Amino acid sequence: MDSDTTKPAFKKKDLSEVNHIMGKKRQWKSLKQILTHEKTLPWKESDITYSTVNAPPSLKPAKKYSDISGLIAPYTDPHSKLRYHNVEEYQTIRTFPMDLTAGYLALRGATSIV
Repeated sequence: MDSDTTKPAFKKKDLSEVNHIMGKKRQWKSLKQILTHEKTLPWKESDITYSTVNAPPSLKPAKKYSDISGLIAPYTDPHSKLRYHNVEEYQTIRTFPMDLTAGYLALRGATSIV
C-alpha cells in the first residue's frame, strides 16, 4: 500500500521518478528562451503574454539620490533644489554657480526653477 506510485510528486524523494512516470525528462528553459519562443507564436492583440503584463505602481515612494555623490539623499537644498546626502555635500552645493546648478538639475531631468 505504501508504494511510490501512490505518493504525490512533492513527497517523492527522487523527482526523477516523476519524469520517468510521465515518459520523458523535463527540459527547463530560461526566461530568455521563453520570451523568444513567445514572440514566434501567433498571438492576437487581446491575448495576455508574459511581456505584456504590466506591474501595478509601487506603494513605496521612489528613492531620491544625491545629485553630487549618488548616495541616498534625505535632504534637498531649498535654494537650488539639488538633493544632497550630508553636510559636506550641502556646503559644496552652496558654492556652486547658477549654471552648474542648472546643469545638475538638467541631468536629473528636473525643471530649472533657479
